[in-house]
Amino acid sequence: MGGRVTSTASALATLGPLVAESAPLPPAELARYARQITLPQIGMSGQRRLKNARVLVVGAGGLGSPALLYLAAAGVGTLGVVDDDRVEESNLHRQVIHGVGDVGAAKVDSARAAVAAINPHVVVETHPVRLTAANALDILGGYDLVLDGADNFATRYLVNDACEILGIPCVWGAILTFHGQVSVFWAAPPSGVEGVTYRDIFPEAPPAGSVPSCAEGGVLGALCATVGSVMVNEAIKLITGAGRSLLGRLALYDALEVSWRELSIGADPSRMPVTELIDTVVACEVPAPGTGVGAGPDAGAAPVEITARGLAALLASGTDVHVLDVREAFEREIVAIEGSVHVPMAQLLADGGLAAVPTDRPVVVHCKVGGRSQAVVDAARRAGMTNVANLTGGVLAWVRDVDPSLPTY
Repeated sequence: MGGRVTSTASALATLGPLVAESAPLPPAELARYARQITLPQIGMSGQRRLKNARVLVVGAGGLGSPALLYLAAAGVGTLGVVDDDRVEESNLHRQVIHGVGDVGAAKVDSARAAVAAINPHVVVETHPVRLTAANALDILGGYDLVLDGADNFATRYLVNDACEILGIPCVWGAILTFHGQVSVFWAAPPSGVEGVTYRDIFPEAPPAGSVPSCAEGGVLGALCATVGSVMVNEAIKLITGAGRSLLGRLALYDALEVSWRELSIGADPSRMPVTELIDTVVACEVPAPGTGVGAGPDAGAAPVEITARGLAALLASGTDVHVLDVREAFEREIVAIEGSVHVPMAQLLADGGLAAVPTDRPVVVHCKVGGRSQAVVDAARRAGMTNVANLTGGVLAWVRDVDPSLPTY
């Protein structure tokens, strides 16, 4: 972390309402939001501000799902959703805005239908694209604030930088395994309030391979609801001016302990302001230390990486290749490469565990998408084993490029 971080709560961040009031609400909407309007911190003024608000949700996944549902239910007038992905069955345990009938559909379309079913008074604008430096300012610039539920570091930094250039607030959340984080970032808050951005706290992305993705590390589905609902709470407070914002504070949640911890955060005085966007390639889940498919570290050594098609060609040629699956046992029950040998990563990385790796023939190590297997390959290479390579993209790449008849997860 690059900014000031302590365990002491920050000063009260009273920001005032972000959005102006809409025209008076019709009776049907007054009845719908009656119990929310009754709250003195919201009232008629706050509800009209919600009606007039334009909120963009980045990602219709684990965090975006509850966020979109609760923003719609609260009466936010216009919701944007940006996501270029399609619904997969493995999404459904946590991405509750999608259902079984949505598998294969664009996530933005599934999300739009779910929002319409909850609140027909909400306008949904869909952006079925991947955010890039070329389109981020145009997309984000049409909204009052952004909820960032992205699951990768490249998008998080892009959203942060675009919000800083545009001067709009960003409600940020992140989840992994049983842990969640939530904060509000805003480079240009009202006068008298210190601005804090994602880069003030996390100046650079973590080294490749040091942080697993949700696909590799897993995530408790209900954790998405906990963190996503807090993000919505913060968005409503920003729009209406109610309560104390998380700007200047980082909230940390532990679902196993059911505990919240708070860190006070501040701007990094040495950080240079962001003035332009760049597309950053952040290979946080799958490190790429090798020399590529066609070359090894020494004569006769196996390549550090091999593609799924390359492995298939080797196997078809009759080459004696030891295919080592380092996933968990339940993952092999879903899908496995025929002939592969199962030894979990934890066992291989334990003392003496690499003895299970043959040294007399080429070894290709794989997991789901390539992160865990790369850790095993790195350990084997450090131990002097030059016959070990990582299957780029893991078993999902095998299914995609070699045998599409196999299931994915």
